Amino acid sequence: MPAFVNHAQESNVKILSTNGALTPPDGKPLADTRIVPEAPAEPYLRIVPLGGCSEIGRNMTVIETNDDIVVVDCGLMFPDEEMFGVDIVISDFSYLREREEKLRGLLVTHGHEDHIGGIPYFLREFPQVPVIGTALSLALVKAKFREHKVGDVELRVVAPSEVVTLGGIRAEFVHMTHSLAGACSLAISTPLGLVFHTGDFKFDQTPLDGRPADFAAIARYGSQGVLCLLSDSTNAERPGHTPSERTVSEAFSNIFARARGRIIVASFASNVPRIQQVADHALRFGRRMAFLGRSLQNVVHFATELGYLRLSQDRIIRIEDVDSYPPEEVVIMTTGSQGEPMSALTRMSLREHPKAKIVPGDTVVISATPIPGNEKSVSKTINNLYRLGAHVFHGAGAHVSGHGSQEELLLMLNLVRPKYFIPVHGEYRMLVSHARLAERAGVAAGNAFVVENGDVVEFTAGEAGKVGKTYGGNVLVDGSGVGDVGAAVLRDRRLLSSDGIVMIVVSIDAEDSRVVAGPDVMTKGVFYVPESDELLEDLHAAADEALATCSVDGMGDAQSVRERLRESISRLVYERTRRRPVVVPVVMEV
Repeated sequence: MPAFVNHAQESNVKILSTNGALTPPDGKPLADTRIVPEAPAEPYLRIVPLGGCSEIGRNMTVIETNDDIVVVDCGLMFPDEEMFGVDIVISDFSYLREREEKLRGLLVTHGHEDHIGGIPYFLREFPQVPVIGTALSLALVKAKFREHKVGDVELRVVAPSEVVTLGGIRAEFVHMTHSLAGACSLAISTPLGLVFHTGDFKFDQTPLDGRPADFAAIARYGSQGVLCLLSDSTNAERPGHTPSERTVSEAFSNIFARARGRIIVASFASNVPRIQQVADHALRFGRRMAFLGRSLQNVVHFATELGYLRLSQDRIIRIEDVDSYPPEEVVIMTTGSQGEPMSALTRMSLREHPKAKIVPGDTVVISATPIPGNEKSVSKTINNLYRLGAHVFHGAGAHVSGHGSQEELLLMLNLVRPKYFIPVHGEYRMLVSHARLAERAGVAAGNAFVVENGDVVEFTAGEAGKVGKTYGGNVLVDGSGVGDVGAAVLRDRRLLSSDGIVMIVVSIDAEDSRVVAGPDVMTKGVFYVPESDELLEDLHAAADEALATCSVDGMGDAQSVRERLRESISRLVYERTRRRPVVVPVVMEV
């Protein structure tokens, strides 16, 4: 079984991705990377990341044996600035679609969007598959079903330390600390050996709920022998330890003590420990609390109902009633810490939110760090808040990460002591950094695999390595359409956004080879029309000339008329403006 090595690396980490300039040791180009060979007759285990490797978001991992498949998480990712009009990005389910008869269950590590956001789309295709997770995780999943109108599906609630059996695979949920209650790692027992998937984690020794990670269970599995560890790589480049959630308390105390007007705190909707911190400080400083944002209100409802969140209900007010109280008695907690265009904080910063406005003297606390790619959006929101007269606190102090730094990643490696290691949940550089940490922690040289989405890693009794690549690309969700927006549509949208569109509408009589009506020329986003009358006249003239040429040759072929119009108009616009708009000739035959 081949192991493809990037010899430019200084370590023995196996780079199993086929992207970039990497080649096999013999220097020959790789074969078709979409081919996955037939499964061997002997017992085998395959691990296939369909999302979350080389990116932050849409985490999804397939664990496959001879007879069974379980899936760990099914998340979404928000589109980058080049994905014009796209709402969200989910994983490609083709690999599972081809093996649907083996699919036994979907295991949920925790309820963050990048781990559960794709589940409604998954269940559209595989409604028979049970979804299994802790109470809060599944409550957040169920809340999404209302929006997506998901029918009857099996949701199986488990408690930490509980074991579920799915065909020949057994999985234990192991309690873990993260920025959301109910987070668990997964100890997945297969006929070939144990796979330990950390999910998102950090080792918080003083968590707000008083329940640190289940070190005993992790160490127990490590002593029994772990074939492969899949571990969170988000902070693999960050030295030291991630601070405890309790360290945020000091920053909040200083902010609440000094603020004279309203306090508005933006955080991830699902960060239950942070919500608890804000609620505790609101009570301590005599303020009433309101929640803004549907996702945040859902989390508060379910987390309170399940006992993960403790609120003084007599101090909670509706967002509509905020103006009825003096500003110094109000705290508003909201979504929008990542600068999302339609989030509550972004709309408030633009004075577009119907229920809340920023006024001079407000104190805004952005209690989160930007996800890679969101820096510009967050910076724009902060600037807009300053323009409205708000005092803004952001960055270090008011936030701690929910992901372990290098010392915690090393501790996990030393507790689990795996034979093989696959870093997940991170951009490519993070995965490589984490794999090098694994070698430092004792993983044998060459047994740390850096993979990307779609890479198929196979384990048999005597070998381990990549055997092929399946579809690991993006599936774009735009409105009600899933996967119907591809590269061609995005290319057109990119062109429209950069140089605009020119439309030429004409009606022709093909039999008589004459123009019945038009041509009419319309432009959007190409130039400022009131100042371009001369250019518009020239465009009409160019269209008339092209149609006259067609009349001589005959107008029997409408497609030829369209091509001549497109060529003539495109050439003129480029000569006069050096722009290349999308030119759309509309030829109607009468």
